Amino acid sequence: MAEDARFSDADPGPLSLRAEDEGDLRIVSTLVQDAILPASEISYDAKGRRLALLLNRFRWEDAERARAEGREYERVRALLVVNDVMALHGDGIDRDADTVLELLALAWQPGADGTGRLSLDFAGDGTLTADVECINLDLRDVTRPYRAVSGKAPSHPD
Repeated sequence: MAEDARFSDADPGPLSLRAEDEGDLRIVSTLVQDAILPASEISYDAKGRRLALLLNRFRWEDAERARAEGREYERVRALLVVNDVMALHGDGIDRDADTVLELLALAWQPGADGTGRLSLDFAGDGTLTADVECINLDLRDVTRPYRAVSGKAPSHPD
C-alpha cells in the first residue's frame, strides 16, 4: 500500500505550480499562507486580464525539515499570477507603497459555467476579489531561499 506524500518528501528545488481546479487551489493557498508583500508589488493588467503578486513566501514545504534539523526557517520570493481575470475589486487594501500585506488564504466561490470569484484574503480584513473566467493561476519561486528574518515559523492562535 502506497503512503501519501509528505511535505518533507518534496524536492528542495524551486516550486513551479499551476492551479486549474479547487483541489489545486487549496494546495497553492497552503503554500502562499503567510506570504508578505508590499502593496506596490501587486500589479493588475486589465487588458491582459492578469493579476500578479510578487510575494515573500514562507517555505511551508521545508518547515518540518528545518525544525527537525535545527536550522533556520526560510522564505523565497515567488510570483503568483492569476490569469483570465475579468474584473478586480479591493476591499480594505491600502495601495500605499509603504503598506506591507500578509496573505492568509486564497478562496474560491464558483459561478455559472466555470466562472467564479477568487478571493485573496489578507490579515487585517483586507481582500482582493478577482472575477475570473476559470481557475487558472501559477505560483513560481523566482529566487533562491533566504533565512526568514524573524527566525520563526508563522503561527495562528486559535
